[in-house]
Amino acid sequence: MESYNSIIIKSLPVLLACFFIFCNENLYSQTEKDGFKTVVIDPGHGGKDPGAVGKIVKEKDVVLKVALKVGEYLKKEMPDLKVVYTRNNDTFVPLDTRAEVANKAKADLFVSIHANSISNPQIYGTETFVLGLHRSQENLEVAKKENAVIILEEDYTVKYEGFDPTSTESYIIFELMQNIYLDQSIEAASILEDQFENRAGRYSRGVKQAGFLVLRKTAMPGILVEIGFLSNKDEEKFLESEKGQDYIASAIFRSIRDYKQRYEARNNLIPPTTSTEKGDLIEFRIQVASSKKKIDDKLGPYKLFEDVWFFEENSLYKYTTGYAKDYETINKQLQNVRKKSPDCFIVAFKNGIRVPVSSVK
Repeated sequence: MESYNSIIIKSLPVLLACFFIFCNENLYSQTEKDGFKTVVIDPGHGGKDPGAVGKIVKEKDVVLKVALKVGEYLKKEMPDLKVVYTRNNDTFVPLDTRAEVANKAKADLFVSIHANSISNPQIYGTETFVLGLHRSQENLEVAKKENAVIILEEDYTVKYEGFDPTSTESYIIFELMQNIYLDQSIEAASILEDQFENRAGRYSRGVKQAGFLVLRKTAMPGILVEIGFLSNKDEEKFLESEKGQDYIASAIFRSIRDYKQRYEARNNLIPPTTSTEKGDLIEFRIQVASSKKKIDDKLGPYKLFEDVWFFEENSLYKYTTGYAKDYETINKQLQNVRKKSPDCFIVAFKNGIRVPVSSVK
């Protein structure tokens, strides 16, 4: 068997050529952009490509429903953010076309939504991938499965520079093409897995790296999320349900919202109405409950509101809903929240720390 190093040496001219083509044709500098304005939502598979097939649902159908719900949340809660879909119906979209959609939109974040499947029906949970090295054989197998869709495309060997989705050797290219947005991608992936575990009550399998073609040519931070395993009967049932799709979609929505906030704070792009001093991030929420113990995610405020966020203060868990960067907006939201929680009130945060509302109002 050929050694790993000999494969790299033999493949180096082709790999370097592909790398420089990628750099010249696809990358643009995010530092030249003024703020986080566009997100691309990519429902995996579609049309003649069903993706993973469970006993009651197909991956292409579940991820489309979740993706559309994510878009609805974003348009409702963040109307200034442009939402672009790679597909919004049951159509087949080649992987390179998905990347082209994101690049033409000059997106600030690319979110590809998938559902997993494996031979062991006991395995369950979410996992979010970024473009990078295959840290394990398991990661490589997931990438091979998702990349195999290219064989349904015409002239795929030409379009993907001879890439063979079933060959381990083909994946060496990703070691030379480490995503220049790796840190930002990992940040977005980490936020999402935290949302799944701590807010949506899902089991998180963590953030991982692997060579996904759909992320390879996207010129912005990008993540590929596997929202669960259709091969696990309980998880498939959850993902097929309206409630399950709502939970997953709201977690993805909140992760995009939180990543955008961090991006703008990091780049000093917070609008003047949300700052008391340059760079200060001011946030308003509506507190609806508090408890000495964590409240089950199916009880209390979670039954009343779709978007619930909690923080810890003085040995208490305090639960909030709603979100705004200015007092006028949160005050309008307060009227509707009081219909369900009459004793609710507005709370404020400066750079993530609770402060009196009057100090930033």
